[in-house]
Amino acid sequence: MKNEIIGYVGSGEFTEEDAKKLTGINLAFGELHNDGSVTFNDGCRSKIEMIPQIRKWNDKLRIILSMVQADRDAFTVCCATEEMREKAAASLAEATVKYDLDGIDLDWEYPCVPSNNSAVSPDDRHNFTLFCEAIRRHLDAIGGRKYYLTIAAGGDLYYVNCVEIPELMKYLDYINIMTYDLKCGFHALAGHHTSLFSKPADVFMNSCAQALELFVKYGAPADRLLMGAAFYSRRWDNLHDNENHGLLELCPKGGGYGPDYDILVADYINKNGYTEYWDDEAKAPYLFNGSTFLSYDDPRSLKEKAVFVKEKGYGGIFYWEHKCDKTRTLLDTLYQEMK
Repeated sequence: MKNEIIGYVGSGEFTEEDAKKLTGINLAFGELHNDGSVTFNDGCRSKIEMIPQIRKWNDKLRIILSMVQADRDAFTVCCATEEMREKAAASLAEATVKYDLDGIDLDWEYPCVPSNNSAVSPDDRHNFTLFCEAIRRHLDAIGGRKYYLTIAAGGDLYYVNCVEIPELMKYLDYINIMTYDLKCGFHALAGHHTSLFSKPADVFMNSCAQALELFVKYGAPADRLLMGAAFYSRRWDNLHDNENHGLLELCPKGGGYGPDYDILVADYINKNGYTEYWDDEAKAPYLFNGSTFLSYDDPRSLKEKAVFVKEKGYGGIFYWEHKCDKTRTLLDTLYQEMK
């Protein structure tokens, strides 16, 4: 993998120009059920219907179905026994052939971790490896061309401790490390949610660079790791105007979702009382209006990420989510920097 640009694409417009600037898209989302069957949400279904057109626009574009769970324990259930692993893997391979896909992406948030109201088990750690082995085997059995198996992974220590990285890499083509939401609803400290580097003053000390380095330490080849970029923001409210303009200030509650990038451009960046600042330690922008702090990616931060990824030999950059930037400024930046 080298200089990959992959977008998670669900509802919203997807154009010929978009298709020609990307190396891959992950259709968001297919839904895995407890019985091993596969369905699609509306956004995903609309893009599946577009696949023949997308192939005409760019016949080299990799089109992968990204899977979430329809039932709160679907991944755990489908991983738990050989019978269910084979059944679910067969369903995923069948969908791959039926809809002319290039493979499957598993977006399980997260094995062994009961976040997002998921019902999980400590056995997920090894069962997830066995599930990926079964999917890999079923995809390879299709024949005719290369089929891909990837995962979206949490970008912190909890994730690498809850999966078997070296064993997974036997079956995965690459990992999309979700290096966004590094500050989120779990964090009452207002900060950068997708910064390239950590700040020494940040007690959580998480960043995109640190996350990728962690996966390498745990056994993943650097060139099969993709860094995540955010086309949306995170926000913290009810702050005070300190010397850092809200940065690293303790908030009454965790960071919720903020506006998408196109809305930031239209209504927030140096508008309506918000001032944009640049943190050169973290290589990250932020906005503050005296009480609300907003963290996001912009063209400058994406250029820094692209330079880092290429210099360190990582596989590329992916982003969540395509519909969040109708200006196409962020995608165009990635295209210009990574091509």
